[in-house]
Amino acid sequence: MHLPSHQYLDDRSIPYQKLSFSPETKKGAAHVANVLGYSERQMVKSLIFVTSIDEKVLVMLGGDQNAISGHLKKAIGSRNIKLASPNVVQAITGYAIGSIPPFHWQSSGFRSFIDASLMQESVLGVGAGEWGQEILMAPEDLVKAAQATIVNLCNKLQPVFESR
Repeated sequence: MHLPSHQYLDDRSIPYQKLSFSPETKKGAAHVANVLGYSERQMVKSLIFVTSIDEKVLVMLGGDQNAISGHLKKAIGSRNIKLASPNVVQAITGYAIGSIPPFHWQSSGFRSFIDASLMQESVLGVGAGEWGQEILMAPEDLVKAAQATIVNLCNKLQPVFESR
């Protein structure tokens, strides 16, 4: 199976591996990680948030992670954000929640963020756009494909932005 997300990576010569799992697998990163033999942290959640000015942003977290609200607001630059509804997610990405690829559907200027701790993993899994299909890739290749900004969203002891 060759999906638009695969074509996007092929067109940019970004390395990746295709994996499949049963579409009967229960939804959620923990279940995907279990059937594919990876840690939950390595299976990335692609979340869409909406700001008070109706900007939509993509936030990538490990399957076992939750963003710290203050860190997320600081990274996005808005104190008023909320998780997008399933209908908004579908309208923005073209995909139903559960297997949203974190690249290829964004318009110019769309902002994407990835939690810094994911850069320590050897490989990350992301949805390919169809439940039962997963893309594995190196963290730096995911950042490149998603044109993501690396920020600390989950560690309350570290600043949001890396000091330079």
